[in-house]
Amino acid sequence: EFHIAAGKLYLSPILDMHNKEIVSYNISRSPGYMQIKNMLDKAFRKYKNLKGLIFHSDQGWQYQMPQYHKALKDHEIIQSMSRKGNCLDNSPMENFFGKMKNEMFYGHEYEFETLEQLQKAMDNYIDYYNNK
Repeated sequence: EFHIAAGKLYLSPILDMHNKEIVSYNISRSPGYMQIKNMLDKAFRKYKNLKGLIFHSDQGWQYQMPQYHKALKDHEIIQSMSRKGNCLDNSPMENFFGKMKNEMFYGHEYEFETLEQLQKAMDNYIDYYNNK
């Protein structure tokens, strides 16, 4: 969650544990299944053979929905979830969020007057992160 005076944006990324790249992400004004669906659809278009891939997430309600389970199953992806209340199980993603917020958000919140400006900065940061 990224909160500025104009509102909030929610980032839902997929982090590749092999090369640490953000392979797909979605930014939205509210968290929900459609945000997750859009993120997954981008990944499914980019990568055709995902059989046997392990997809790890926290226990957010979006990741517990039947539609989410079906989307993973339809692509033969193995679902993995953190233990309840244990952020260490999802530490690579938590680390990415911490790094992103420290490098482009904390101390700069007041520079973003609109959600569009914030989203552009988030897009730019992910591009920088993947290509640095």
